[in-house]
Amino acid sequence: MTTVAIPNWNALGLLPPIDPDLPTSPDRSPYPVSLKDVVMRFSTSSERQTVLKGFLGYRAELHRLGLTDGFQWIDGSFLEDVETIERRAPRDIDVVSFFHTPANANISDDDMRLFDQAVAKDRFRCDAYFVELDQVKPRELAFWSAYWYSMWSHRRTQAWKGFLQIELAPTEDAEALAWLAQFEGTGGQS
Repeated sequence: MTTVAIPNWNALGLLPPIDPDLPTSPDRSPYPVSLKDVVMRFSTSSERQTVLKGFLGYRAELHRLGLTDGFQWIDGSFLEDVETIERRAPRDIDVVSFFHTPANANISDDDMRLFDQAVAKDRFRCDAYFVELDQVKPRELAFWSAYWYSMWSHRRTQAWKGFLQIELAPTEDAEALAWLAQFEGTGGQS
């Protein structure tokens, strides 16, 4: 996957949903970005670092179950300048994981708790959803893609915004975690 730079927030404190200079370009939200870039860009406060640490822990649990083939869309107030917009820190990160289940997957009942939205939110600060690519027909995949895009492409105020796509594979997780550890407890990037 070719990644792009994470766009700067627009005047509303949101990621732009499109390139305003090239509005019909296919280079638009969800922007394919690297996991490391997400950590580097959004680890600007201790609250954000806590959310990122939870998110990376959540990904580690998915990887432990063998879920490494797919991608994730991330969004929510975590990707917004919510500190300015709402005068608060982000509390979690919204994530929908699109994944292929490995043929030899043996997920225990205890492991299934990872797919419980309340558990993921409480334990990892992830408002988590799933689309199991092996279980959906093309028409259903189109439905879920349109659903998540329409849910995440605007705020409740109806202001349009963008969101990000990262690979589910664990190729960048160790580096992202190491980068985050440099700033833990510092209150943000220097």
